[in-house]
Amino acid sequence: MRDLVRRTPAPDPGTGPAGRDTAAVWVWRLVREPFTAETWRRTAYAVTALPVGVVCVPLALAGLPAGRWQRELARRLLGAEITGGRRAGLLHALGALPLNLITALVTLYGWSLVPMNLGWPLRAGGEATDAWGGPTFAGAWAFHAIVGGLGFLLLMPGVVRGLTGLQLRWARTALA
Repeated sequence: MRDLVRRTPAPDPGTGPAGRDTAAVWVWRLVREPFTAETWRRTAYAVTALPVGVVCVPLALAGLPAGRWQRELARRLLGAEITGGRRAGLLHALGALPLNLITALVTLYGWSLVPMNLGWPLRAGGEATDAWGGPTFAGAWAFHAIVGGLGFLLLMPGVVRGLTGLQLRWARTALA
């Protein structure tokens, strides 16, 4: 009878749920993150929040429901339900302008570094002696592709997540 009872082995301290290695799960998430829809919705919000905020300032001054448009943008792209009054649009639009500007600039510049470094030979002009990874052309290309291209490809989803988290926190504070 004792032989019929199945015993589960004790979990290994280095493994997470279902026996998968915790480090492998984190690496998989890191590699997968640049290709998820959530990352690109957050990137779209980071870029479009600035022009929407700029347009909402005069619209809110004219008495139009600018807060509703800003809440709808956050709902569609970030999945955030923000309830609030009609007069909050001007406060949010004015207060968010510096953060939206920084977020848009960092997001656009960071994502532009990925193709710029992966396609380094197209902008290098054939000269690799002074480039990082040089003096050979292959070494300079490999350095730019790995550090600048793949490095920023893996880094930017976290940067965008952090910046849009700040934007969302301000939206919940100002639009509520």
